[in-house]
Amino acid sequence: MLAEDKNWSNRLFNTVNYSLLTLVSLITIIPFVYIVSMSFASPGEVAKGGLLLFPSKFTLGAYKYIFSTDTMVRSILISIYITVFGTLINLLLTSFTAYPLAKATLRGRKTILLMILITMLFSGGLIPTYFVVKAFGMINTYWSLMIPTAISAFNLIVLKNFFQQIPESLVDSAKIDGCNDVGILFRIILPLSMPAMATFGLFYAVGHWNTFFNAVMYMNDAEKFPVQVILRQIVLLSQDQIGNTTSQQDPTDFLPQTIRMASIVVATVPIVLVYPFLQKHFAKGVLLGSVKG
Repeated sequence: MLAEDKNWSNRLFNTVNYSLLTLVSLITIIPFVYIVSMSFASPGEVAKGGLLLFPSKFTLGAYKYIFSTDTMVRSILISIYITVFGTLINLLLTSFTAYPLAKATLRGRKTILLMILITMLFSGGLIPTYFVVKAFGMINTYWSLMIPTAISAFNLIVLKNFFQQIPESLVDSAKIDGCNDVGILFRIILPLSMPAMATFGLFYAVGHWNTFFNAVMYMNDAEKFPVQVILRQIVLLSQDQIGNTTSQQDPTDFLPQTIRMASIVVATVPIVLVYPFLQKHFAKGVLLGSVKG
């Protein structure tokens, strides 16, 4: 009797659990499906309004219009450049800082960690940060989008904790073989830290790809705007003309709504495509170093 009650309760739990997960998944997926469908829908279907999930007639008018000028393509290339090189800078500086802090023998280690923790609670503010960036001559350069956010204090602490979990015997063996600290970091520590590095790399990459406020604040040249700024011009300012070049696309092939939706898809898909390549490391790496202090 007890076994039957237990089986019944397990089935009830699984049913409720799967139902809730399915509902949450639908709530998450349906808005994205709606955006994609609107971007491919014909003007007639869009004009009808309502929730459009599966357009009966597909058209590429909005996408042709977006890419009829070089503004969107240029902004995407700029975002790719910032994302790739910015992420490399993030991972290098974060690992270079976390590795010595993982050593208990480092002098002033607790003081340095305390100073890093303070930055997680307090910041210098918008205006002082702007003057610092300006003093280093980074205004209107891509460095202003990469250097001020080069190290995340939270990621640094987690990565430091992960480095502490690596057996010290591996480091001692490498030192006996004549390997210095730089060699130990690149030949032993980082190869063993691939799940954590892939996870933080994804976090950093998403942050760089979605950069908007810093670009508006530090960039004066419109030709250097990343894709999120162009997307803001289209979506929030309701601009149906991209850039300063007049499009030759027939305006009857699209509506402003489809242009906005197509712009969102174009700005979202590239970073989404990166996730499948890091998925096998993500679930494991996101928990590494989060328990041991």
